[in-house]
Amino acid sequence: QMKKIGIIGGGFTGTMTAVQLITKSSGSCEITIINERETFNKGVAYNPYSEKHILNVITGKMSAYPDKPDHFLDWVMSRSEFQDRDKTLIENSFLPRKLYGEYLTEIWADTIKTADSKGIDVNVIDSFVIDLDVNENSVSLLLENESNLIFDECIIATGNQIPRNPVVKNNEFYKSKNYYQNPWLIDSVKDLNNDLPVLLIGNGLTMVDTVIGLLEQGFKGEIFSISPNGFNILPHRHNGLKYTKLTDELSDNLSLFELVKLVNKHIKMVREYGVSAEPVIDSLRPHTQKIWKKFTDNEKELFMSRLRHLWGVARHRIPLHMHDKIQKLQIDGRLHINSGKIIDIIESDNFITVEFFNHHDHTMQKLKVSRIINCTGPETDLMNVEKSFLKNCLIKGILTQDKLKLGITADTETFQVINSEGKPHISLFTLGSNLKGELWESTAVNELRGQAEKLADKLKTADQSQEVKNAETL
Repeated sequence: QMKKIGIIGGGFTGTMTAVQLITKSSGSCEITIINERETFNKGVAYNPYSEKHILNVITGKMSAYPDKPDHFLDWVMSRSEFQDRDKTLIENSFLPRKLYGEYLTEIWADTIKTADSKGIDVNVIDSFVIDLDVNENSVSLLLENESNLIFDECIIATGNQIPRNPVVKNNEFYKSKNYYQNPWLIDSVKDLNNDLPVLLIGNGLTMVDTVIGLLEQGFKGEIFSISPNGFNILPHRHNGLKYTKLTDELSDNLSLFELVKLVNKHIKMVREYGVSAEPVIDSLRPHTQKIWKKFTDNEKELFMSRLRHLWGVARHRIPLHMHDKIQKLQIDGRLHINSGKIIDIIESDNFITVEFFNHHDHTMQKLKVSRIINCTGPETDLMNVEKSFLKNCLIKGILTQDKLKLGITADTETFQVINSEGKPHISLFTLGSNLKGELWESTAVNELRGQAEKLADKLKTADQSQEVKNAETL
């Protein structure tokens, strides 16, 4: 009987897991991916509504395959529009995310041909999963289109959830047509009233993309943003500078306190030579998952409350020209960035009044805007997600969350989801951003491509007749 594998989510992680499965399998099987059509094989990240949304990682580090580091670079250089470009320049530059989406589409088209030649059936279903149940040797899914599917093995590759709504006095506003909870949809930046400002909640990478989107759609008004820490996004300043001194001093049993002390020592060292902290932080990157796993629950909690923001600033940087653009908008008085807390939002016929506490001035202030876009970043606590099969699974005890509610509890070696009794499921797996609680760093291509390959190795199907021959020779 043909093995049936289901993948929930067809973004980068789900797609590359399927690609690796098809590449590595020698026996026939059936692979079904459940995903909305628009974002299939690119996910939200690489299916942007704007040509100007660019990657935050240089071309040379964006290969979809762990064992072919130049795969994306070579693909780019083979395209006609890059033929007369310098390869080293392109390798160290930041290209449009849309282009990366085309790269993934091409990988998928080639993989489908491989699947056909191997007798692997591939189905892509344009629907939502609304419920999931685990049976003794299978996983069953109920879809929004009312079909029931049963798989021998099932992979949850759902990626990021949309942002949570900030707590305000008047929650009614969140039903308004002038509120956009999902900042990754083009509707959030279209058809604006130029006479009134727009408010963006959050000051991270999504805010930058949304500002670029608003300008591209011809918005002429002012843009305000509010977040607890204001705007601290750094540009990529030291492209390609490798710093190795810190990792020489890393040991397996460092406490959070010792690690912070060590990092600060090296930041001080590089600053003497006019270099900022980023290369020091980047040098930790290959070790962060290991370090995180060794932290106690208390250390993780302390990191999240005291250091998470600083880590995010040092880690999530933007290309220099984008940073310059944001700064120029501020200088020109088009973009106003505030550190504060929103207290209330009240909508009247012609405008929305936002009341917020300004951390800088320590005063209550009011703002009149025409629209509010939520750019606060993905929700991770599944109990806060509306209408989610993951929330149902949590309630049923099929899965659990880590103490900090950052993701799904799983065995990071096998990717098996762990149930409420602390037991791993034989046939249910998860990877990608769902492993944030287990690994902390689990959202960039660098980690995701490795996870996809590792899981495919575990689940690949072998040719039965070949297995019989191998057994006979033994």
